[in-house]
Amino acid sequence: MTDDDAMTDDGADRNEAPFSPAEHAELALLLEVAGTPKPGNVDRRRDFADLRFEHFLAGAVGARRGLDLAADGAPVGEAFERAVAGMAERQRGGNTQFGCLLLLVPLVRAADEGNLTPEGAADVAESTTVEDAVGFYRAFEHANVTVGDPPEGADDLDVRRGGEAIPALRKRELTLYGVMELSADRDGNAREWIGGFRRTFGAAEAILADDGPVLDRAARAFLTLLAEEPDTLVATQHGDAVAEAVSRRAAEARGDPDAVAALADDLVADGHNPGTTADVTAAALFVALERGVPV
Repeated sequence: MTDDDAMTDDGADRNEAPFSPAEHAELALLLEVAGTPKPGNVDRRRDFADLRFEHFLAGAVGARRGLDLAADGAPVGEAFERAVAGMAERQRGGNTQFGCLLLLVPLVRAADEGNLTPEGAADVAESTTVEDAVGFYRAFEHANVTVGDPPEGADDLDVRRGGEAIPALRKRELTLYGVMELSADRDGNAREWIGGFRRTFGAAEAILADDGPVLDRAARAFLTLLAEEPDTLVATQHGDAVAEAVSRRAAEARGDPDAVAALADDLVADGHNPGTTADVTAAALFVALERGVPV
């Protein structure tokens, strides 16, 4: 055995480098979908009729090339579009992790720059360009994403137009950060972008402070996030009153496994999918992994 092949007594390779930020981001996507129970969402014990656990696994692997681009210094918009394209191309379930990737790409960049903090993530977000916004809009051509209507007077910026909206972006000189500012009043992921990823870092601290298997920590973090703030995907699909009711039920169910299981059944039966909360959970897992949470 050579020095390069040296192993510790427990079989670990003592020369093995720690995971890179892109590897941790891919792992965060895998851990997020594997956590259970995760009321209203696909997890390792629950599939939807047309969206299954395996689709999320394949989507996470497919997104990896875009995450590598983010870590290698490519523009944020380019890395995000590539991650979404890979996510969509590698499985038949459709949009599995668009929102997760929107949060992860700038966080991977901040981690690669050695400043995975709210300030470092904010610096990445605020330094985005018009061309980053172009990449963001092009990403909508790869996946069918549920979004609300654009702000009044901004129909030309409707993200559902994909590449057709690019001339309007350039005419307005609107950066990706600027796009997020326009959406922050109705989209939780956009609020993360312009708010220093406040909920992401808060949930990461909770995961780190918790104990037990990381999947259990992730499930508890998800339920806490859902209890603390109405999910904006639920609000987009079903209205603010429904989103607020889902949050109240999550708060009431915390600490009671039977109540959490009942909530999970009810949300799926009603078609209430707290997807934005899952996105923040994935981002929080990434931060926790970068900070050493054991797996």
